[in-house]
Amino acid sequence: MMQVHYHRQQVGEVGIFYREAGPKDAPVLLLLHGFPTASHMFRDLIPLLSDRYRVIAPDLPGFGQTSAPSRERFAYSFDNLANVLSGFVEALHLRRYALYIFDYGAPIGLRLAMRHPEQVTAIISQNGNAYMEGFSDQWTSWQAYWADPSDAKREACRESLSPDTIRNWQYGTGADPTLLSPDGYELDIAHMARPGVEEIQLDLILDYRSNVALYPDFHAYFRVYRPPFLAVWGRFDPAFLPTGALAYQRDLPEAELHLLDAGHFALETHHQEIAGYVAAFMGRLNSV
Repeated sequence: MMQVHYHRQQVGEVGIFYREAGPKDAPVLLLLHGFPTASHMFRDLIPLLSDRYRVIAPDLPGFGQTSAPSRERFAYSFDNLANVLSGFVEALHLRRYALYIFDYGAPIGLRLAMRHPEQVTAIISQNGNAYMEGFSDQWTSWQAYWADPSDAKREACRESLSPDTIRNWQYGTGADPTLLSPDGYELDIAHMARPGVEEIQLDLILDYRSNVALYPDFHAYFRVYRPPFLAVWGRFDPAFLPTGALAYQRDLPEAELHLLDAGHFALETHHQEIAGYVAAFMGRLNSV
């Protein structure tokens, strides 16, 4: 088992915290987390893959241990998060890498892939949506906010950031409670309680509509560049339905798909199974 190292990398005014493990000369696997978590969501996955890959997992700006510039100095949009991640990739001299995208990490990672398709060797999506079919019926307050960004609609979205929602809806739905450690969701709840973080998250909730607007561009990227693609998806995800995983095969007919008996945070209960699928998928690519 390779030792995990913890680093910081300055990108503009953002100090990015990241985890890294594995041989420096091994193929790179870049892990991108989602909402409301950080790179600690990969704490069980990294040791299972770092014997054969250089695994790198950054915290996004405003999440986890990465710095959170004030909203007056830094616009919390998905384009801007992708800009910072692009600078991070450049600072670490990552010329070629596979992407593991989850939740918010999907539209951020796909922006990177569209900007530099020559750098992305493969894409692994774990409950990382890119299709309208993937949305459940639980997005009402967010969609209302996208259509009418009023103060009242913003306040209605605040419930998505509550400890109960994080603990019981995002993590708990569809997960075996006897396998679900409280470590992940309690850390996310603590991070969410820090001053200013809720407003950052509400800004990103509003800007999520920019991701939906980019879906046709993501699909065009898939059809033109045909990245090798693996979907490993918790089938009981209350936000992103299995139909979102199946939809990838419309633009990537050779995409490999596995539905797990897990929820949104499938790594919390199925990290060994997911690691097996990722290792097999990456092994086939690297043996060609």
